[in-house]
Amino acid sequence: MGNGSGVSRGDRNRNARLTRLRLLVPISNAIIGIDLADEKQMVVVTDHDSKVLARKTFRCHAWDLGVALDWAGKQAAAKGFAGVTVACEPTGHRWRVLGQLAAERGMPFVCVQPMLTSWARRSEDLTFDKTDEEDAVIIARLAAQLRCYIPEPIDETWGRLRHLGARLVQLLVDSGSQVQQMRALLECVWPAALQTARQPFRSLTWTAAMNVVLQRDGGDLTRTRRLGLARLETAVRREIVRRGRQKPCIRIVRALFAALSDPAGVITHRPGALERVALLLDDWLETHRRLTDTETRMTTVLDDLQLTDLVTSITGLSAIGAAAILAETGDPNRFASARALVKHAGLAPGRSSPAPSWAARN
Repeated sequence: MGNGSGVSRGDRNRNARLTRLRLLVPISNAIIGIDLADEKQMVVVTDHDSKVLARKTFRCHAWDLGVALDWAGKQAAAKGFAGVTVACEPTGHRWRVLGQLAAERGMPFVCVQPMLTSWARRSEDLTFDKTDEEDAVIIARLAAQLRCYIPEPIDETWGRLRHLGARLVQLLVDSGSQVQQMRALLECVWPAALQTARQPFRSLTWTAAMNVVLQRDGGDLTRTRRLGLARLETAVRREIVRRGRQKPCIRIVRALFAALSDPAGVITHRPGALERVALLLDDWLETHRRLTDTETRMTTVLDDLQLTDLVTSITGLSAIGAAAILAETGDPNRFASARALVKHAGLAPGRSSPAPSWAARN
């Protein structure tokens, strides 16, 4: 929407962003475009018209790129440039190494989105051909056009939260995968077990009872049937107490005991499949222990940032929920407005349409 000056809020924000980028990519600087890899680093030095001033391949790891930066700086100085700006794609971990090496030499550092590089590659010659030499030039060209961004500066505390957040996501993926595997195996060889609780994998009693049955019987359910309901209830109660609760849901224990006699399922696969379920259940319980430990560490970092009281004052937002969000967004102070933060999360607040389905799931 426009105003009296004819410049919208979006225009002002974009102009401010371009001003910040121009300070890092001044016309007086040459641009070092680097296509990062494991042991082969393609380095090009270009001007702002993408004319290649120098090119060299360095057979080294990312930590040894200081030599490449020194070489590129000398090449730029020989062509009359006052300095250099380093540009690369933020893929893997190597870009962080390059950013530190550039900072040690006082060289401005920017990143180019890999998606933009891919689109630009196609616009070069309308092909999908990918070469390190071409990509390095494209990265430099996009930086010269200010189609780049300033990577987030991370201190030790925010960096720790970032890494813990990545671990939390991986553990959640592992937990979901383990549940799906157990569900698929039980549906094949012992489907009655899944009918004994409305949400079996969210029931502490069900998981404790399954753990008792599988650890005791393996794939032979007749042993627990001979054990009897009363002794099974006692064993499940001990397992529940060991997990920090007081008593199990007797209804679920009785339903699972009755399911021991259900003949449905592929019986020939039952011993092996239930052994696998027992192993997966152990893995799942260990994953939950690691999840709890990771969440505790993340809330501790939130306390260190002195943000716990602030975020928990928001209705419906827990400390671990806020920590997970901040692990993805980083320091909110780097956003000019709350609107920018929401856009970073993938939602466009200016639209009247509802949030996309993936946002609802997350």
